[in-house]
Amino acid sequence: METFYAPAERATQDDLEAEVRAITESPVLTGLLQMTSGLLAILDEHRQIVALNDSLLRLLGVADPREALGLRLGEALACVHAHDEPAGCGTTRFCSSCGAAIAIVTSLADGLPAERMCALTAVRGDRPVDLALRVRSTPIDTDGRRLLLVFVQDVTVDQQRAALVRTFFHDVNNMVSGVIQGSELLKERFPSRLTNIVADTATRLHREIAIQASLLTADEASYHPTWKTIRVNRLLVELNAFFETHPVAKGKKVLVLHESDSAISTDVSALCRVLSNMVINALEATVSDDPVRVWAQSEGNVVRFSVWNRASIQTDVARRIFQRNFSTKAEEGRGVGTYSMKLFGEEILGGQVGFESSVQNGTTFWLKHPVHHDPPA
Repeated sequence: METFYAPAERATQDDLEAEVRAITESPVLTGLLQMTSGLLAILDEHRQIVALNDSLLRLLGVADPREALGLRLGEALACVHAHDEPAGCGTTRFCSSCGAAIAIVTSLADGLPAERMCALTAVRGDRPVDLALRVRSTPIDTDGRRLLLVFVQDVTVDQQRAALVRTFFHDVNNMVSGVIQGSELLKERFPSRLTNIVADTATRLHREIAIQASLLTADEASYHPTWKTIRVNRLLVELNAFFETHPVAKGKKVLVLHESDSAISTDVSALCRVLSNMVINALEATVSDDPVRVWAQSEGNVVRFSVWNRASIQTDVARRIFQRNFSTKAEEGRGVGTYSMKLFGEEILGGQVGFESSVQNGTTFWLKHPVHHDPPA
């Protein structure tokens, strides 16, 4: 039979039944199928399914595994192209660009594991559904037979989310760039305190979008800092003004003490992000009339920013305070604030971030920021 990619030949019915019996009689292979929670199929050298686990059966929507035995992976998954040619999956014009087919054929030929991403359009009911699958094929030899362990991971939701995120940041950045250009023209033609505020806010928004994008990917290299010299007191004044109307500060006090008037070279957006998270953390932990205190002190070639609140942190929580996704809050999406303090304070700003906490003295988060920018190694 004609093929456009992989060999078309299939196992005879007798050979297929013998392969299935050999697997059911192998305690190692049956144990592997039972203990693997992911999607797992065992294929023979003709790329036909000779065993599969319950997780894959549920994805296929079949109750009896015998319905899937002898099929190739694309046929079992109901790929829209699986029957374009008489020999089925692996032999059509589309198969040479199919990640699953490439992984399976490559691992068979080389005798080594192979992994590919597979974009599959499957028939579900009476309509096509686009799936993103990560397929890993690992060859094993048993009783003189070459078999393939094929692990399938459905990453459709992750891929869709990643694509939407990329599109979102791309489109929003384009829109904000237009706002920045317009606000700069306003500032030039109608100079005033208001137009300055609009222009500065637009620029700050642009930087905040870049911060959010790097947090989402956990890749500090995707954020490109802009260094400028600013006086510490001016920075603290802006921080204080920000929390005057912040929802988390409602009914609470933030006392900003101006103890240092040093000038530092910094990325203002990243520094404000670190300090704001420290203040928000402190405000959320404050339930009494005790104020949250913020101050900065010069210590040689660094300026130490400190944020204090009365509450203490439990020892078991303190051990994991900077771990991403760790939070004492029940809501989803928490566990980024303290993580981002460490990420931006150290990886971007080249400083040191830490905290001290005790029942007697409360909790102080601090950032030691170099006076002059020295990129971290």
